[in-house]
Amino acid sequence: MSKIEDIVDALENKISKVLHKQEVLKQTNAKLTERLEQHQQKLLEQQEEIASWNEKYETLKIANSMLGGDENKRDTKLKINALIRDIDHCISQLSE
Repeated sequence: MSKIEDIVDALENKISKVLHKQEVLKQTNAKLTERLEQHQQKLLEQQEEIASWNEKYETLKIANSMLGGDENKRDTKLKINALIRDIDHCISQLSE
């Protein structure tokens, strides 16, 4: 009978160890999930900041070319021509 008791005790110990490892892994998983969410939030904030800086950069390029800079004049002229076409189209629709 003692052999069965030894086997049961060994099984209980192994089960206890497995349950403990499972609990540790759950805690680790929870921490990693939290860190992942924090990093994803930080990434979104950085992407928004990059988009904002890109918009500011484009505005500065246009302003610079309007002030007489030789760089990006073509882009500015194209944008101005597009705006003029839009205005002409609006005027023609109002005239009808």
